[in-house]
Amino acid sequence: MSELRVIISGGGTGGHIFPAVSIANAVKALRPDAKILFVGALGRMEMQRVPAAGYEIKGLPIQGFDRKNLLKNVKVLYKIWKSQRMAKKIIKEFRPQVAVGVGGYASGPTLNMAAAKGIPCLLQEQNSYAGVTNKLLAKKAAKICVAYEGMERFFPADKIMLTGNPVRQQLLETTLKHDDAVRSFGFDPAKKTVLLVGGSLGARTINESVLQHLDLIKASDIQFIWQTGKYYSAEIAERLKGQDIPNLKVTDFITDMGAAYKAADLVISRAGAGSISEFCLLGKPVILVPSPNVAEDHQTKNALALVSKQAALYVKDVEAPQLLLPLALDTVKDDAKLQSLSTNILKMALPASAEIIAKEVIKLASANAN
Repeated sequence: MSELRVIISGGGTGGHIFPAVSIANAVKALRPDAKILFVGALGRMEMQRVPAAGYEIKGLPIQGFDRKNLLKNVKVLYKIWKSQRMAKKIIKEFRPQVAVGVGGYASGPTLNMAAAKGIPCLLQEQNSYAGVTNKLLAKKAAKICVAYEGMERFFPADKIMLTGNPVRQQLLETTLKHDDAVRSFGFDPAKKTVLLVGGSLGARTINESVLQHLDLIKASDIQFIWQTGKYYSAEIAERLKGQDIPNLKVTDFITDMGAAYKAADLVISRAGAGSISEFCLLGKPVILVPSPNVAEDHQTKNALALVSKQAALYVKDVEAPQLLLPLALDTVKDDAKLQSLSTNILKMALPASAEIIAKEVIKLASANAN
């Protein structure tokens, strides 16, 4: 069997990086001899996260267009041109048999150059609304792996495979029991627990929703685990000074998300594609508060795909400060509601995504190795 050489490109957010690393791990599990090289954007999250996961990464000086200040785009065009040249050199030296794009700026020049050299390309689209880079690359791709039905709106139907989104393995592998998970946060397993997460940086609206209803929380018999995000933690600590709320655990970052999900009877979260895939696989009842600050408002589209199947509840960002906490308290006390949300979201789970995609990557590579 000839050597397997794979380039994986993209990033910018955890939503792109987690699937990329999961695919790499799945390729390695099937072919331990595989050589895998990542290509990311300089200064973005992947430049730290990928080496931490044990893979080599090369960075391109690419960035997105500035829609507000058009003059700045002269510099952007130069960076795109430079990134194309660097991508060409990386591909020439690494000689991949297949290129994988997960979305994000860096995957544009990398996959363009790979396709120009006749290297088969596989795209992985996490969202229910396709990203700009992936839409532009679709014509050149051999296979497009998606997580939602109806993606023929964006991509050629004959290239689409419904695989789901690869998620963080440790979430599925946690052996903690519910009661122990609750105790690990210093809470009582006999009481209901709500987990609030706003992604790694936090979500201002979710945080505001809590701060405006501290009296409701304090008066309730419900326990709250609140991940504020590093960005907001100092400001929130300041605003909570002098408040004694024993049923509210405040933390800027949760290292063991597996334990947090296991402890939670109900989760409140943004509607990023990666998080949603995790809730589906774990069967977690969830209230989604889509971020309005994302391209094409894709988080709202992600959320509505679940809401239409009674698999999640949804609160608009602008209405969250008033409505979110009262809805959470009502929902978490309603066992029948929690059960039906859990049953319905589990039906939307697409397990073994990373392995299915990895097999497709290996198939494309071996067809190209001849």
